[in-house]
Amino acid sequence: MAAQETSLYLPIKRFLEGLGYAVKGEIGGCDLLGLSPDEPPVVVICELKLSFNLELVLQAVDRAAAADEVWLAASLSRRGKGRESDARFRQLCRRLGFGLIAVGGDGAVHLLLSPAAPAPRRDPRRRSRLVDEHRRRRGDPVAGGGSKAPIMTAYRQDALACARRLAEGPLRPRDLVDIAPKAASMLQRNVYGWFERRERGIYGLTPAGHEAIARWPERPETPPA
Repeated sequence: MAAQETSLYLPIKRFLEGLGYAVKGEIGGCDLLGLSPDEPPVVVICELKLSFNLELVLQAVDRAAAADEVWLAASLSRRGKGRESDARFRQLCRRLGFGLIAVGGDGAVHLLLSPAAPAPRRDPRRRSRLVDEHRRRRGDPVAGGGSKAPIMTAYRQDALACARRLAEGPLRPRDLVDIAPKAASMLQRNVYGWFERRERGIYGLTPAGHEAIARWPERPETPPA
C-alpha cells in the first residue's frame, strides 16, 4: 500500500473487526484479509485506494476469485463529488457484489454499500422503450458512438416521411397513416415545427419542414462504413 493509503488501514480494520472478522494487512497481495471464526472461515478481502476509481474495481475483480466477500475502501471526497456519489458506480459495484466503505477526514467509516445488497432490478419500462425504438427504426441510420448531431430516431424518421409527402401539397392525417401510423398526433404535436394546419383537418409543410427534408434527404437507412 502507498504511504497515504495506509492511513485508511486502521479505520477499515476496526470496521471489519466490528463485523466479527479477524483482520490482518498485506496478505497475498491483498490490502486487508479478514477471516470469520467459522470453520471453514468466511474470507473477506478489502482493497484500499485514496479515491474510488476503475483500478480499485479491477483489483477487486481479481480478488473475487479467492474471497467470499470483497470490499472497496477509499477516502470520502471532501465535496461529495467523488465516485462514491455516482449512482452508476454504485450500481456497478452492486452488480459485482462488492461492498463500498469510505473513510472521512475525521477517520469515521461510512458504509456506502453492503456486499449483500441485491443487484439493481431490471427496468421493464426502459427495456420496453428500447425494444420498441429498435423495432420501429427503419434500417440502421446512425453510427454508434457518434457526434452531438440530432439522432435519427424512429419518431424523426416518421416525421421526415410525413414531411416529404407534405412537400408535394397539403394533406389530411389519414393520407399519411400508411407511412406513419401515428401521423395524426405527430402533426398536432408538431414537435419539430415542421407542420402547420392550413385549414380544419388539412396540414402543410412549414419552411422549417422544407429545410429538414433538404438536410436529411431520403437515402438507404444504413450508417456510413
